[in-house]
Amino acid sequence: MLTYPKIDPVAIHIGNGGIHWYGLMYLCGFAAGYGLALLRARRSNGAWNADMIGDLVFYVALGVILGGRLGYVLFYGFDRFVSDPLWALKLWEGGMSFHGGLLGVTVAMGVFTRQYNKNWFDVMDFVAPLVPPGILFGRLGNFIGGELWGRPVVNPDYPLAMVFPHVDLLPRHPSQLYEAALEGLLLFALLWWYSSKPRPRMAVASLFLVGYGVARFVVEFFRQPDADKGFIFFDWMTMGQLLTAPMILGGLLLMLLAYNRARATGVPAR
Repeated sequence: MLTYPKIDPVAIHIGNGGIHWYGLMYLCGFAAGYGLALLRARRSNGAWNADMIGDLVFYVALGVILGGRLGYVLFYGFDRFVSDPLWALKLWEGGMSFHGGLLGVTVAMGVFTRQYNKNWFDVMDFVAPLVPPGILFGRLGNFIGGELWGRPVVNPDYPLAMVFPHVDLLPRHPSQLYEAALEGLLLFALLWWYSSKPRPRMAVASLFLVGYGVARFVVEFFRQPDADKGFIFFDWMTMGQLLTAPMILGGLLLMLLAYNRARATGVPAR
């Protein structure tokens, strides 16, 4: 049985403050996305250049931070926000919503497409494979922060069972690491492979919605529900699953539309 390694949330101490691991993980995610975006740009036959990539990453970062925090406040911590509005600004304490971040990025990409006169779906197809590395680092940040731990394991001999002493002494699933592996590494490999060949417009973004949705929906069965939310429907569905189900359905619908439109119009894959 493993024991959660208590990690100082401050990576670098500076006086009474410092640089938190949570923030560093976000920086690593944006840096990885920037590097991968430059690599994809070199394969775009001139459709993307370094200046566009710089602006793209800036808009993505803005959408992730603002949308992610706003989503967390609205979906998971609205009562706390009402009692302490300044809490919404304390990003170093953690507390970001992926679904809020996704909505923030979709809005930010709308602004980007207007600036560069690009098709919104083309931009989302370009961005989709760049997102999983950010999710990977974000989930590692959750693990370092000792938050979003898993449910108690059924079999205490399960080799990945981990005790989180700051929670209780029950062996639990390290669900943060499951999410890092599935939503981060596996989803990145799938999207990078799929986008390496021309695909119909909006197909890559659709695969991201389905891939992330399925991974998140499955991991939620191993992740402890939020204490103030519990189970939402049928005594088993969590808030994460409730927010993720429309992603899966929407992604499947968009994928079907993408291929049907490509066949009907004869437009070649992009």
